Amino acid sequence: MKNSNADFKRIAIKIGSNVITQPDGSLNDGRILRIVEDVAILYKQGVEVVLISSGAVAAGRSEMNPSKKTNIIAAKQVWAAIGQVKLMSSYQFLFGKYGIYAGQLLATKENFRDRRHYLNMKNCISAMLENRVLPIVNENDTVSINELMFTDNDELSGFISSMMDCKSLIILTNVDGVFNGIPGNNGTELIRIIDEESENIEKYISEVKSGFGRGGMVTKCSIARKIASQGIDVFIANGRRDSIISDIVKRKDVPYTHFVARSKKEKGVKKWLAHSDTFTKGAVIINNGAKAALLAEKATSLLLIGVTKVDGFFKSGDIVRIVDEKGNNIGLGKSQYDSEKAEKNLGEKLSRPFIHYDYMVINDKSKAAFQE
Repeated sequence: MKNSNADFKRIAIKIGSNVITQPDGSLNDGRILRIVEDVAILYKQGVEVVLISSGAVAAGRSEMNPSKKTNIIAAKQVWAAIGQVKLMSSYQFLFGKYGIYAGQLLATKENFRDRRHYLNMKNCISAMLENRVLPIVNENDTVSINELMFTDNDELSGFISSMMDCKSLIILTNVDGVFNGIPGNNGTELIRIIDEESENIEKYISEVKSGFGRGGMVTKCSIARKIASQGIDVFIANGRRDSIISDIVKRKDVPYTHFVARSKKEKGVKKWLAHSDTFTKGAVIINNGAKAALLAEKATSLLLIGVTKVDGFFKSGDIVRIVDEKGNNIGLGKSQYDSEKAEKNLGEKLSRPFIHYDYMVINDKSKAAFQE
């Protein structure tokens, strides 16, 4: 197995709804217990663990049926409110049997929109880990709205593992990993290793989503590739297998798909920016000279002298897209000027860059294509 270089000093573990719920949506207490036992072993060995657990909406759905006049969004909010209490009670009770304090942290995508909220969340989880409290994170489905919801908790686990500088992310689902066909069919095999040089695996992946989750394997692979590109090893494995987490950490020959981490590590600010594509407030179009400078090997700031057009309204400190004259996405970054001042000074050479290179991320595909 090619996971000998994986680091498990601090890990994030994402638990999917279909791992810990019964077919009727009720919580599978036996499966939760097995996972808690597995995590407790690592905890006692000094491994820092952050859990990202789905299951609240599914657990709440099994408890009550809203009235007919309640729309589906409101119903999900009610189920989440009921189910989150039930889910967290199970975790606290079971971890308590091992002398482990478990703390709840509910997040919305809004919490990652600006750097201040992002750091507040990071500081909270850091304090929990320092005090040997096991953080259990879930999306706050009681207040999230569709436009600002995570794709599912796979996306949230990507945000958390990146934010907390985790060495590895383990995504537990109800299959053994990524297959090169439909699992169970003749000739279909588990893909054990995926790295930067791997072929396009998307052609193998079904877009069918599992019963109680919002995401599917397409989402998992997309998140896994993104997180691995930031220097974090990602493992997709079957959470219904006993001891699967500790077996991965112990490097046992068990089934899973390993997305190998890129050797180059991203800085904290760039990790935040890499997950901020849905938070952009506008865009700037750049000329070919600026494009060549940004896509070159050496890191370069974007100056207003290279900007030809401003699209949308944004304030200083907002995240904006960087687009070339053909409409191709080059990257994104944190603007040092508002849109009004930027538009007034197009083509000018001001004292400060429009986006400093420390607050910019460049699209890998655009960079690779340019350097070929």
